[in-house]
Amino acid sequence: NMNFLSGIWWSLPLVLFWATPPVTSSWWYMGAVGSSRVMCDNVPGLVSRQRQLCRRHPEAMLSIGRGVAAWTAECQHQFRRHRWDCNALERGQRLLGRVLLRSSRESAFVHAISSAGVVFAITRACSQGELKSCSCDPKKKGSAKDSKGHFDWGGCSDNIDYGVKFARAFVDAKERKGKDARALMNLHNNRAGRKAVKRFLKQECKCHGVSGSCTLRTCWLAMADFRKTGDYLWKKYNGAIQVVMNQDGTGFTVANKRFKKPTKNDLVYFESSPDYCIRDRDVGSLGTAGRVCNQTSRGMDSCEVMCCGRGYDTSRVSRMTKCECKFHWCCAVRCQDCLEVVDIHTCKAPKSAGWISRT
Repeated sequence: NMNFLSGIWWSLPLVLFWATPPVTSSWWYMGAVGSSRVMCDNVPGLVSRQRQLCRRHPEAMLSIGRGVAAWTAECQHQFRRHRWDCNALERGQRLLGRVLLRSSRESAFVHAISSAGVVFAITRACSQGELKSCSCDPKKKGSAKDSKGHFDWGGCSDNIDYGVKFARAFVDAKERKGKDARALMNLHNNRAGRKAVKRFLKQECKCHGVSGSCTLRTCWLAMADFRKTGDYLWKKYNGAIQVVMNQDGTGFTVANKRFKKPTKNDLVYFESSPDYCIRDRDVGSLGTAGRVCNQTSRGMDSCEVMCCGRGYDTSRVSRMTKCECKFHWCCAVRCQDCLEVVDIHTCKAPKSAGWISRT
C-alpha cells in the first residue's frame, strides 16, 4: 500500500527523535522500489548503525511504522487534558523536534513511549510471522510449573526479548554516538520505556479436560494492551526525577537531595518545562488558544489552568446523542436519538496571538 509506506517513512524519523520531514515525491519512489539499500539510504537522520539494520531487516521498518502510530496515539491520549497535548505531531510536524531538543519531562516521556512503541511493534510482528529474523519465543517449550501446578508451554509466546534487543540496537544507536549528558538522559529514558513493555508481559492459559476442567493446561506469554504501558509511563512522567550529571560525568545524581535516587524504571530530566501557554516555536509550543477546557474541573483541564488565566469563550452547540437506552432480551441494547444542547468552553487567545520565536 503506497500511502501506508509513505506514511511510515515520513514518521520513522520521529522514532529517532528528529523533526518530521515533508512527504515528497522521493518518498513515494522509496515506497515503490523494492531495494532495501535504496530505501534505507534515502531515509534522513539515520546513523550508520541504523542504516545497517534497515538494510538487513527492511520488513522491520514497516513494523516500526506501526509502532510510531501506536506511541503517537498513546502520547496524545495521556496528554489530552494538558496544555502540551502531544499534537505537535499532527498540527505542526516539525514542532516535536523542538520539544525534544529540551531536556524536559515531556521529552523524557516521548523518548520512553516511543522506545516502548518499537518494542511492542517488533514483538507483535515476530508473533504474527511477519519478520524473517524472529518468531515466537523459542525458550517457551516443554513443561513448567506455577502456583496453580504443572502446565505445558504451547501456543505462541511473545518474543519480548527479541523486541527489546532490536529496539535497543535501533533506537539507541543515535545516542550511543554521543557521550554527553543529554545522550545519557535519552538512553536512560529509552531503557525505561523498553522495561515498561516487558513489565506487563502476562501468562495466559487454556484448560483441557472433561467439560473444560483444568487437568491439563497449555500456557503462553502475551504482551498486555499498549494502554497499560502508556498508563504506567504516565505515572512515571508525573513522578519524573530532575537530575544533574555527577562530577565524573558517568551518570546522574538527583538535583534535589530530598528526592530519592532514580531507578532504571524512573524517567529523568534536566530542565524545567515551559508553561506551554503561548505559541512559541523555540520550545515547540502551540499554545492553548482555542483549546477546549472544562469549566467544572479543578485539574489540568480546567479553564483556569488550561487557559493560563486569559479567560475563555463559551458557545452553545447542539448535538445528537444516544438516550433512553433499554436492554432487550437476549442481547440487544436499543437507544433513541436525542438532541442535546451543551456549552463548549474554549480558551481565549493572548493579545498577541502570533508565533513567538527568539531566533
